[in-house]
Amino acid sequence: MERCSNAITATPDTNPDEAGFGVYVHWPFCASKCPYCDFNSHVRAGGVDEARFLAAYLREIDTTAERIGKRRTSSVFLGGGTPSLMAPATVAAIIERVDRHWPIASGAEITLEANPSSVEANRFAGYRDAGVNRVSLGVQSLSDAVLRSLGRLHSAAEAKAAISIAKATFPRVSFDLIYARPGQTVPAWRAELTEALALAEHHISLYQLTVEAGTPFASLHAAGKLRIPDDDTAEALFALTQEMTDAAGLPAYEISNHARTGEESRHNLLYWRYGEYAGIGAGAHGRLVTAPAANATARCATATERSPEAWLARVEGNGHGLVEETALTPAEQVDEALLMGLRLNEGLEIERLARVGNLAPSGRILARLTLQGMLEAAAPGRVRATPRGRFVLNELVRRLAGDMVAARTT
Repeated sequence: MERCSNAITATPDTNPDEAGFGVYVHWPFCASKCPYCDFNSHVRAGGVDEARFLAAYLREIDTTAERIGKRRTSSVFLGGGTPSLMAPATVAAIIERVDRHWPIASGAEITLEANPSSVEANRFAGYRDAGVNRVSLGVQSLSDAVLRSLGRLHSAAEAKAAISIAKATFPRVSFDLIYARPGQTVPAWRAELTEALALAEHHISLYQLTVEAGTPFASLHAAGKLRIPDDDTAEALFALTQEMTDAAGLPAYEISNHARTGEESRHNLLYWRYGEYAGIGAGAHGRLVTAPAANATARCATATERSPEAWLARVEGNGHGLVEETALTPAEQVDEALLMGLRLNEGLEIERLARVGNLAPSGRILARLTLQGMLEAAAPGRVRATPRGRFVLNELVRRLAGDMVAARTT
């Protein structure tokens, strides 16, 4: 693959991609490392030089803006790690610098992830004053015993208190739960989800536990000391989740995300609609639109150094922490757009694939997968995965990607 730093261009104050432009800022530090987590998160017992890291964030934003030019920002997402460990003044400075280079649109979504154990009313008010208008809480369970088994530092009572504080502070609130946990039964999940849905107002994310390579859970699973629900139980838990969230007025708009109409996460929709975003911070990924090809829009994949201290040194020395910058081929772009778009209940517009990579699935494969009950029409020109297809999404994408045809001629 070729480097693409010199090809990233845009007309000032416009977005070259129809799905918009977002900024992802990664804060890589946590108070503790959860045994199921494979995210780029790190514990620093001696503390973090927050002022030094802030200077690096601001510099990387500056340098990225020099490379890609003007954009209009539709969403900002501060993720991690645990961004709620940052001081509100740090968050304010980052948002201000983003707005300076890529003006934040009126009504744009600005999300901050938080753990219940780091929630304080005054701190949340500081984030609100900094410009945050949406918070996402990593609750994970409403059972103290389960929280301990997941390595979480908060209790169920603290989680509920954090949700209450968030609702009183921000106009939009979401929280996460993990299900299909070791030993979990369908009746137990029904009871826990009932309680969670009574607390949820706008949005809730419900993730099935996956055993990720390199985590303590993976080692336990390999040793036979961690047994997760079998496929039949996992499918029953998934079906119950859809049934209960639908009934509560929080239907799935994506495989693991549920919201009232109009309360969907706009930043995550930008990912799933295969939009453009800049990644800032240690281990952050980006997709930046390069100079358009004849019949499609090309993309550059970027990634920064994962180690926080190594990223810091790179930014201080070079102005950025980039370790990867590659031009994606049309086939790679279409694969990514498929994997993202088929997660959505709104489905994927076939013509969108043509605009992305000048490729589209053949009518033959679309008909076959529809007949097999894995795909269905979402609207004219749009297809989506059925509940059965969503449960085996990677296989569905593999079959579609294996039967592509040219979408148009040059």
